[in-house]
Amino acid sequence: MPLRLNPTLRDRLADSGRPLFGGWVCSGSPVMAEIMAGSGLDWVLIDMEHAPNGLESTLAQLYAVSGYPTTPVVRVPDGDTVIIKQVLDLGAQNILVPMVSTPEQAQQVARAAQYPPAGVRGVGSALARSGRWSRVDGYLQHGADHVSVFVQIETEEGVANAEAIAATPGVDGVFLGPSDLAASMGLLGQQTHPDVVAAAHRAFAGVAAAGKPVGVNAFDPAAARAYADAGARFILVGADVALVARASERLAADFITDSKE
Repeated sequence: MPLRLNPTLRDRLADSGRPLFGGWVCSGSPVMAEIMAGSGLDWVLIDMEHAPNGLESTLAQLYAVSGYPTTPVVRVPDGDTVIIKQVLDLGAQNILVPMVSTPEQAQQVARAAQYPPAGVRGVGSALARSGRWSRVDGYLQHGADHVSVFVQIETEEGVANAEAIAATPGVDGVFLGPSDLAASMGLLGQQTHPDVVAAAHRAFAGVAAAGKPVGVNAFDPAAARAYADAGARFILVGADVALVARASERLAADFITDSKE
């Protein structure tokens, strides 16, 4: 019996009348990934750039979240063609590629995610989870329909090129990274600095002009809501490790402080 794959993040964004709110999975833990997936968040980001994740642990987390209605996105460590091919073959339907600052880089990413003649993705779907071992009818012919590609702007150069990056064929949307953007502006650690926010808004305008959805990372609730009001369509509002860190600190403060009184 032919199988159907889940809607991509591109499809979910097109069908949603509100921003989609997501959570970052940085622990490398399938258990934590499943906890985040079952929370009610719209989407989860499985991170291979700054988290202790390789192909095997990423696959385990994709399995862990597959039973929930949330949409998983895998952030690959960079735009390497081989890595993108391998992650897509794991069955990731949505990828986010960091540090894209030019339309040429965006084009390379888009081509890496598509089969020839549109791209250069290696053909191995019969051997891989991507097409469910040839159980998805027409996966090779319609591979681009089953995959959405997002790129991350994190530099001043990227902000200046936002419209051209977003307009790249095969790029489905753009995600803003205020932390690295702040660093590129000489404002390390100041993600909510007015100049950083203004740069993000310029990028929003460029992406919107290209007719693509824009997203952003914003763990500060006020910043997240402000970005949503400014047009962000998908927003990361927390991370597993940060949530555990802050909650465990509160436990320690509550009980250890009480025991010393």
